[in-house]
Amino acid sequence: MPIIEVNLLEGRSPEAKERLILALTQAAIDAIGAPRASVRVILREMEPAHFAVGGVSIAAKAAEARAKIEEDWSDDN
Repeated sequence: MPIIEVNLLEGRSPEAKERLILALTQAAIDAIGAPRASVRVILREMEPAHFAVGGVSIAAKAAEARAKIEEDWSDDN
């Protein structure tokens, strides 16, 4: 019984998550011949503040990007 665990940031639609689950299930079937009913998929969603790259959380990076856009916009106007 394959168990596939996926960690991803919050914010994807239920339809996108269903597509991911179906694609992962099919990949297990194709790759190892697993019976469809035996494939388990676990999606773990995390807040952007709970995931970091290079010591900076995704939430902080998004805030920096928003601030830069606002700064650039105000400089242009």
